[in-house]
Amino acid sequence: MQFQSSVRPSPIAGQWYPGRADILRHDLDKYLEPVTLPKIEGEVVGIMVPHAGYLYSGPVAAYAFAAVQGANPSPVAVVSPMHYPYPYPLLTSSHRAYLTPLGEIPIDRQRIVALDEALQAHVGQGLTPVGHDPEHSLEIELPFLQHVLGAPFDLLPLMVREHDPGVLQALGTALADVLSDTSALLVASTDLSHFYTQNNARRLDEEMLRRVADFDPLAVLKAEEEGKGFACGRGALATVMWACLALGATHARILRYATSGDVTGDFDRVVGYGAAVFVK
Repeated sequence: MQFQSSVRPSPIAGQWYPGRADILRHDLDKYLEPVTLPKIEGEVVGIMVPHAGYLYSGPVAAYAFAAVQGANPSPVAVVSPMHYPYPYPLLTSSHRAYLTPLGEIPIDRQRIVALDEALQAHVGQGLTPVGHDPEHSLEIELPFLQHVLGAPFDLLPLMVREHDPGVLQALGTALADVLSDTSALLVASTDLSHFYTQNNARRLDEEMLRRVADFDPLAVLKAEEEGKGFACGRGALATVMWACLALGATHARILRYATSGDVTGDFDRVVGYGAAVFVK
């Protein structure tokens, strides 16, 4: 695999979230302070979080991040979709670190290489490293993680364009194997339905969240082809669910749901946001 010695600069700081560290911390606290979590029995292995700009999805994302506040996982595997038309099914970053206004996050290259080798052996395709990618859905989770976790962490960044269940289950299983001797946290980055009316979005999103709560990654993938529910990061979400299952997680819990309309007051074309935890 070809890696660079450079740090990936943020293409979205100052747009999707504040570009100044002091304002960013203030906003993160603003989203976290109102959160009241239900009692979560067991250890949180993974979380599902939305990836819109903080103004829209921050209040929902805060519920998932509050569930791991003060924890000290390392590495943290963030699995997101890749919204841009790269001709590769599974991607990672070629840089040595990500940069946000809260500082650098080093990439765990050793485990990236181990994961690539496992995928090559089991499915005949590995990870493609890319540099200076514009993808927002992975980076948007990083400042929240930097703010809530109790110590610095290494990052295992994965971006998914693949939706084949066999490949994604293999990715989840290989990811679990690579992380089995660590105190890792897995993060699935996904929004839910896009641009339906509020009533239709709630119907579709409730079905998708029911499948998440049932801890059924294959059903999550099938929801879109059945026209019953949508998630732009369904491949990333299913991957994380399979990895969490392989790491011993036994149940999922939905913590929060809202739409962009709940923020903007425009209920004609909304985007759905959900927060969940996967627990063992």
